Amino acid sequence: MGRFIYDTASNAVDIDDRTLAHLRIVVMNKLRRAEPFMFDVEVGDGSGRRSFWIHPSVPLQFHFFGSRMPRINRLWVEELMQAASGPAGLTILPEPPEESAPAPE
Repeated sequence: MGRFIYDTASNAVDIDDRTLAHLRIVVMNKLRRAEPFMFDVEVGDGSGRRSFWIHPSVPLQFHFFGSRMPRINRLWVEELMQAASGPAGLTILPEPPEESAPAPE
């Protein structure tokens, strides 16, 4: 279980390391392009949802508790990027099956 920290530790949400690794790629790419966006996430303790306006001027951290970087599912990153660019903003979507390489002929 990792942690997404926005501005201060009081603005932190626990997120699975695998999911957090994918979110990190999306956030990094959006901010690299200077594209602020809304990030809406369920709070792990069941107390509801939190929405963060992600902007390059606000410090953020991705704290991973695992020692290994998860394998990245490119299709999931693409779906999360589309969500982040949409009117509702970024939400954690279910991970789709990874694309398989075409079988050799």
